[in-house]
Amino acid sequence: MSEPDIFDISQPIDISDKETRMKILAAIPHRDPFLFIDDILEWNDEGIVCTYRFKGTEWFFSGHYPGSPIVPGVILCESAMQAGAIFLLRLFSKEQSAANMMPVVGRISDVRFKQLVQPGDTIEQHVTFKEKMVQAYFFTGKVLCNNALAARLDFVCTATERPNLKK
Repeated sequence: MSEPDIFDISQPIDISDKETRMKILAAIPHRDPFLFIDDILEWNDEGIVCTYRFKGTEWFFSGHYPGSPIVPGVILCESAMQAGAIFLLRLFSKEQSAANMMPVVGRISDVRFKQLVQPGDTIEQHVTFKEKMVQAYFFTGKVLCNNALAARLDFVCTATERPNLKK
């Protein structure tokens, strides 16, 4: 099975059922080992809720607190920002040609870590769209683990043209 084109939204994304991995891969340019979205639980005009299960085989566990591995906080932030990038697909499709656009983070602020996340844990990324100013999209992200707040952050994404990468 081949990977879908990045931002291939030629077909409407049906989220009445849980998203498939192929639809997630079509929505954002992230790939293993740096993809931290397994499923989309909710997606509406106000925000998105996604999940990811840390399997314990991820590359960072071997060096981040060996013997008692924990998920690095920056990975929790990245997972929320990936959920935000998927959310932007909905806005891009309404505003511009998403086929040539790519979401990138412009700012992260007010980051708080509240609980450790370990191998085997499943997180939920709750991302709320706050506002758009010019071409900046403002979000609040909350990462939950076992229904408890593990991380919280505010972030801003912008859209940039996807570069032509040499293969």
